[in-house]
Amino acid sequence: MNDQAPTALHMLTIAAVERDTRIGKDTLRVWERRYGFPSPLRDSNGERLYPLDQVERLRHIKRLLDAGWRPGRVVGLPLQDLQSIGALVRPASAASASQADAARDDTTLSAEPQALYRLLRAHDVIGLRRALMQSLLRRGLGHFVGEVVSPLLVEIGQAWSRGQLAIFEEHLCSEAVETVLRSAIASAPEAAVDGTPRVLLTTFPDEQHGLALLMAEALFTVEGCACMNLGRQTPVPEMVLAARAHRAQVVALSFSSLSPTGASLDHLADLRAQLPEAVEIWAGTPQPAMLRRGVAGVTLLDDLAQVHTELSRWRTAPH
Repeated sequence: MNDQAPTALHMLTIAAVERDTRIGKDTLRVWERRYGFPSPLRDSNGERLYPLDQVERLRHIKRLLDAGWRPGRVVGLPLQDLQSIGALVRPASAASASQADAARDDTTLSAEPQALYRLLRAHDVIGLRRALMQSLLRRGLGHFVGEVVSPLLVEIGQAWSRGQLAIFEEHLCSEAVETVLRSAIASAPEAAVDGTPRVLLTTFPDEQHGLALLMAEALFTVEGCACMNLGRQTPVPEMVLAARAHRAQVVALSFSSLSPTGASLDHLADLRAQLPEAVEIWAGTPQPAMLRRGVAGVTLLDDLAQVHTELSRWRTAPH
């Protein structure tokens, strides 16, 4: 570990590095101990600060990992070596990406997500928002989330991993989708006072991403549930208080691929222990490790489409 940093200018916190590179905080700390890289500096409070040259190396490492390389082979390599390896990997992926961009009508994206993706690549933010709203009006909120937003976001994530999209482009897409979803939810008919189940939505404090939570709220809203969305990063004791205040029957949580698996499972077990048994916990996660390990008394979902299935089960069960 390097000595204390004299200034935080041109450095990123560990949370910012996680958002930028999509490498989890726990993974960064493990690499630091095991491979000696990254080697962050420290601020006056002892918090890690990462110089931009290290962040750049981490971006290249992430792309090689996504291409199938193992951490032990690439984490300790200098930038020049990472770039050389990337040059060998990139031609195949670049060729496939070029073919995908040229003939996207024949690939996994349907017509509307394709058009939205092209607007994003053209940096046409106004056009992107307009097209999203038109798609929403055509399809309705539930179908819009499942048939347009979900496949679009999957493509965005894959394009980023292939090195086709910059971070700012991913953020542009997220902001545009979030704006449209918030507007749609706000204008949706209010749930009946006795609309059930009553759902509390939030994430744990170490979760940086909230778009999936908003998408889940949209699906719950379509189903006539009474929702209270606390947004991201709510401490467990506050979740318990909010669940009691809202008389929640379901607490719905969202996890991204960056969520630390061990800590997330511990948080879920803690929350389960503090909530009444009658209050169900539903947690959406893309992480195979979380889905495999699970938590007693917690329903883990790997697809937003499962919200409808779980609501049907809940409504037919005795309460």
